[in-house]
Amino acid sequence: MNANDVFPDTPKHLPKPGGKPSRSTVFVKELSEKDRHRILRHFLGLEESDRLLRFGTYLPDVMIEKYVEGIDFSRDKVFGVVSHHFSLVGVGHLAYAPKEVGDEATNKDKVAEFGVSVSKSARGKGVGSRLFERGAIHCRNDDVDTLYMHCLSSNQTMIHIAKKAGMEIHREYGEADAYLKLLPADAVSVLKEAMQEQVATIDYTIKANTRAAAKWLSNLPGMKDNSK
Repeated sequence: MNANDVFPDTPKHLPKPGGKPSRSTVFVKELSEKDRHRILRHFLGLEESDRLLRFGTYLPDVMIEKYVEGIDFSRDKVFGVVSHHFSLVGVGHLAYAPKEVGDEATNKDKVAEFGVSVSKSARGKGVGSRLFERGAIHCRNDDVDTLYMHCLSSNQTMIHIAKKAGMEIHREYGEADAYLKLLPADAVSVLKEAMQEQVATIDYTIKANTRAAAKWLSNLPGMKDNSK
């Protein structure tokens, strides 16, 4: 096992992009209850057209607030990409399908739905792809058989990510459903996710401390006057 097994440019279950120059590293961290206000700020910052692409319909602020308040961090998984200014520029929400009675005792597929949104300032940097890859490997390690995405057929970014991942895509009435059958977890996939989360946590902590230090310095006597 080498470093490329843990931090590959593209996971082994996804096709290689083929000769394209590598992009700057994007760290994807699992978010928690304490990040709920940052998640809300991210969604409220999306333009009207971006809200339409993310949710399939335009959601006003009050519905966005209700959606974020309803995220169950004990059941679902939320992943984020944090900018140098410590704001969320990408969010991936992995929602598990509710279990039916007796599911544990059957071989019924376990399905999770993934939704991704990326701020305008972070477009074209591979944020959406990295969020998807993190969601896919988490599903794989959590014994999920099928990863599902639903989006508008006009959402070319998500369609591109789905095609690159080898997802089976069904289009109907201006909407698209994409499915990806996942490989069983193995030692490499488990280690890879753990290492990625550890590195992302370090990156998150550094950015949080830098932001806190900048705020502290800006509040020192005379600093505000000197900045004018």
